[in-house]
Amino acid sequence: MTQTLRLKKNADRRLKAGHLWLYSNEVDTEATPLKGLEPGGQVVVEAANGRAMGVAYVNPNSLICARVVSRDSGVRLDRSLLVHRFNQALALRQRLYAKPFYRLVHGEGDLLPGLVIDRFDDVLVVQLNTLGMERLAEEILAALDKVLSPRVIVFKNDSSGRRQEQLERQVIVAKGELDGPVRLEENGVRFHAPVLDGQKTGWFFDHRANRAWLNGLVAGKRVLDVFSYIGGWGVQAAAHGASEVLCVDASAQALERVAENAALNGLHEQVAVGEADAFEALAALKADGEQFDVVILDPPAFIKKRKDLPNGERAYAKLNREAMRLLGRDGLLLSASCSMHLAPERLMEVVRGAVRHQDRHGQVLYQGHQAADHPVHPAIPETAYLKTLGVRVFRD
Repeated sequence: MTQTLRLKKNADRRLKAGHLWLYSNEVDTEATPLKGLEPGGQVVVEAANGRAMGVAYVNPNSLICARVVSRDSGVRLDRSLLVHRFNQALALRQRLYAKPFYRLVHGEGDLLPGLVIDRFDDVLVVQLNTLGMERLAEEILAALDKVLSPRVIVFKNDSSGRRQEQLERQVIVAKGELDGPVRLEENGVRFHAPVLDGQKTGWFFDHRANRAWLNGLVAGKRVLDVFSYIGGWGVQAAAHGASEVLCVDASAQALERVAENAALNGLHEQVAVGEADAFEALAALKADGEQFDVVILDPPAFIKKRKDLPNGERAYAKLNREAMRLLGRDGLLLSASCSMHLAPERLMEVVRGAVRHQDRHGQVLYQGHQAADHPVHPAIPETAYLKTLGVRVFRD
């Protein structure tokens, strides 16, 4: 018999609006004690009056204690529903992209909360970020085999979110064999991505459209790519005509990948690398009198929790100020933030403040967000996490 999760009076408003998350303080624990629910199991969610509202999987030990997987209380998230959702997700990506390199499943955006899958042709990299999805690992494998029959499936289960779900962090090749990076192509440029030991799934497809915009403006320019990782921005800039690119990252391993990806595209002479802390690198470049036509700032999330907002905003402000000091008289700044808690208007304010701090003028030429293979759930603001500004910074 399926267990139920009863909500408090009026606690169903967000669900009615389309949201998929339930918090522990919204549950009527007298009617349905959370500790009595099987961690990772599936339940029928009921409003305070007993009306069924859908099916969710639960984790009584997490602040987000339940995540809705269907509005139909008569179904379960099983192999059949997974196959259906994967086919829906695949149909969208095949409409968007001619080549099989994209985010196949984007969690809540594809109605599969807690599940992320990136596709590198016949290699799939899967992140099971919640206990509910962890419990379905075998079903997910089977469903992916049915829909795509990939050569390799990797479970890249090392995200920080797994700690909050009290899950072990590990990387497993669940199907096939893989002992090195995988190939991909983005905006006509080839890369090798380290899916086993790289950041996240090994690549960041979310900036695809933002990179495409910048690629049209770099011909003949000197470009600085800060927090370069394996060269997604910098190598593409070189491929689209930048005269010189410097990629800066704190990871020597990532910079080795930059050099390999530059060579892969015949761009080893245009692309140089520098291993350093970003803030220290910006200060050193300024002290050396260096100038660039384009500076790219794509840092990791400085604001991982709401309490980090003040310190995080100060870090973004300092980063943007230091970057602008390296721009010539008429330069272009690409400033991004993947911090979910930083609102787009706050990034705009950070950039505005940095422009005025340098006593310059700014013109916002571009406002970007995550690519279409990272769909935003309209009822879940947290799914719209990526912000990008393209800003002309100039003097009178």
